[in-house]
Amino acid sequence: MKFKISLVLGFVLLTGAATAQQEGAKGLSLQECIEYALNNNQDVINAAYEKEIAQTQVGETLSRGLPQVNIDAGINYNFEPQKSLLDASTFDPSVPEGQEVELSFQQKYDGNVALSVRQLIFDGSFFVGLQASKTYKELSTKEHIKTQIDVVEAVSKAYYNVLVTEEQFELLQVNLARLDTLLNETQIMYDNGFAEKIDVSRLKVQHNNLKVQVENTEKLLTVNRDLLKFQMGMPITETIALTDQLEEVVFTEPTLDSEGFNYTERIEYSQLQTNMALANLDLKNNKVQYIPTLYANFNYGYNTQTSESSQLFETNRWLNFGTAGLSLNIPVFDGFLKSNRIQKNKIQIRQIEKSFEQMENSIDLQINQTKINMVNSLEQMKAQRENMELAEEIYNVTKIKYQEGVGSNFEVVEADADYKEAQTNYYNALYDALVAKVELEKAYGTLLK
Repeated sequence: MKFKISLVLGFVLLTGAATAQQEGAKGLSLQECIEYALNNNQDVINAAYEKEIAQTQVGETLSRGLPQVNIDAGINYNFEPQKSLLDASTFDPSVPEGQEVELSFQQKYDGNVALSVRQLIFDGSFFVGLQASKTYKELSTKEHIKTQIDVVEAVSKAYYNVLVTEEQFELLQVNLARLDTLLNETQIMYDNGFAEKIDVSRLKVQHNNLKVQVENTEKLLTVNRDLLKFQMGMPITETIALTDQLEEVVFTEPTLDSEGFNYTERIEYSQLQTNMALANLDLKNNKVQYIPTLYANFNYGYNTQTSESSQLFETNRWLNFGTAGLSLNIPVFDGFLKSNRIQKNKIQIRQIEKSFEQMENSIDLQINQTKINMVNSLEQMKAQRENMELAEEIYNVTKIKYQEGVGSNFEVVEADADYKEAQTNYYNALYDALVAKVELEKAYGTLLK
């Protein structure tokens, strides 16, 4: 069932002061505030950066499967050449066997330059890691969406809070003007001997209290506007005016069943699914650690040795070399490291499986609670609106009776207090209904749509 708020208050909503305050202000609807926040709120911006970081991690993982090419070059001055002890009889039969001499096969200078290429042929952890990096990117995307939902909720509540406070402020100004008129009329009646001093005093007390309330509400309105700008990521110094009207807000009274609801509509549930996928990939990665890895290697380069530094750059002294081959690594025993990791993964997966059940129950509870809260809020709002209209009627009748001399000033003051209390109760109920509307949409996962 759909209905619109109808504010039949019988007074001018926009006063001269309020109009002056909004001159030059930037008009924004709720949707425009939300769009601004999604582009400027710092939490949303940071979550978007996390998405970009996740994308770079995909590329980082992919790079492991591409050829790894390096060029190494160096020149050394062997100020103390490495020596070896050799049997001198090997070179001179006249020397007794076993007599050792120091010999060095290293010259004073040497240099080398080489190109090395290493290419992955098979490594199970690489392919699993590539899947995991893409899944992590998906998780960061969902975290970005969750941040956006939280920001939309905060902005919506702050926007409605400003709207309600504006209405309260305008109504309080009208109340103050009405009470000021009544005070002046009573003062004239007292001056002419048709009213007592206590009648004037009662109204002055009411007038002073209401004046303070108007000033406090004006300050509160400034604070609420600043809070809205903060939630939007807008500089506090900006001046804004809200263009939406409370009477245009449409409430949908919910039914108390959840047929057709898909848990994946909730971003938290979708995040849990992605976490489950990551846990399974981690398990898969630890299992493939038992599989051998195979890499291809290629090296080609030049080296030289000389006793004179000036000969280092003579091309005819540089001798080439090259190798090509495969390297195979077969895991044999790691002290049960992989086995323990696999057991840990299995426990983590069971833990997440249990979390799905808890998450579903939590979502069901939230939906039921927000539905009931919405129904109660709408009923309370209707009742308080009716009470406000009745209190206004009672005040008008009481005032007429007093002006015609058949009622007391005390009755007027009491009726005025009851009327202002009914107004406060109505606006509190109205804001509660608006908050309930936002929370119901969030519970159904439709707040961002």
